[in-house]
Amino acid sequence: MMLTSTLLPSVFLGLLLALASFPSFTNATAMTYNVAANEKACFYVMTDKPSKKIGFYFAVQEGGSFDIDYEVTGPRDNVILSGESEKQADYVFTANDVGEYSFCFNNEMSTFAEKLIDFEILVENEVRPEFQKDSSGKEQPAALTEMEETIFRLSGSLNNVARTQRYFRTREHRNAVTVSSTKDRIFWFSLLESVAIISIAALQTLVVKGFFNVKKGGV
Repeated sequence: MMLTSTLLPSVFLGLLLALASFPSFTNATAMTYNVAANEKACFYVMTDKPSKKIGFYFAVQEGGSFDIDYEVTGPRDNVILSGESEKQADYVFTANDVGEYSFCFNNEMSTFAEKLIDFEILVENEVRPEFQKDSSGKEQPAALTEMEETIFRLSGSLNNVARTQRYFRTREHRNAVTVSSTKDRIFWFSLLESVAIISIAALQTLVVKGFFNVKKGGV
């Protein structure tokens, strides 16, 4: 029992080091961009090999109704993904063609509202297991060790946590913007209401004063 409790931290540390040193073929681009009214903004990524996985995520943080049009096209000008008046999206697709992929945000539907967009484009190679031949000459997939299986499970769990955090961060930011906008509207409405009340009171005073001045002059 004493041996197990002593080895546990070492095993856990080794697992983390293995996860950190595991071969990574990921190229990610995360940005925040302010799309002006009537603007179409495009971003591009290159793939040098077929069958790469491309992850595309975006969320409208500020502006209008928190929606925007988007379109993803491939090297052959073929439309891979598209949507209208979308608040956010999270996709993963296989890049079958080698070349340049474009990710465009279209805010031409807005005449004056700017849209603040948080987006991420991730390009990665799909890790394939090596194959080995058995006694019959047929290729068989190499069995993953328990350490590799644990690393893959941890990687999937971390991706799920990242997506969840990204979703709640977007919701929190949108709610904060809505609260700030509502507070400003209440302030200006109260200000206009106070000005209207003061104006009506001043007008009533002038009317009553003028009425008594007319009566006095008639006598």
